[in-house]
Amino acid sequence: MTKKSERQPIKAENVAGGAGYILKEELIKGEQLGAYCKMFNEVTLKPGCEIGYHEHHGETETYYLTKGAGIYNDNGKEYPVEVGDVTFCADGNGHGIKNAGEEDLVFVALILKE
Repeated sequence: MTKKSERQPIKAENVAGGAGYILKEELIKGEQLGAYCKMFNEVTLKPGCEIGYHEHHGETETYYLTKGAGIYNDNGKEYPVEVGDVTFCADGNGHGIKNAGEEDLVFVALILKE
């Protein structure tokens, strides 16, 4: 178990060439991830910030939006996303996401190895 108060957000600038920065919080890490989970994080994008378009190889990535709204890039096609939406980037595909709103965009990101 991890408590919110025990986790420290990590600031990452220009992720995948995107504008601004993200704040990522490792929900579990190290050996807790197991053999097939590469990442399980809560990610916050401030207004105007984004994760640039990037591809996944040998892994998949899922986003579950918990706050705010944004624009999701799914293999070059953009879609509006909001709280409760789930996105999925399959192995060999690409994606990105940007906060086009006025409040923080928060989502849980899960990367699973193939």
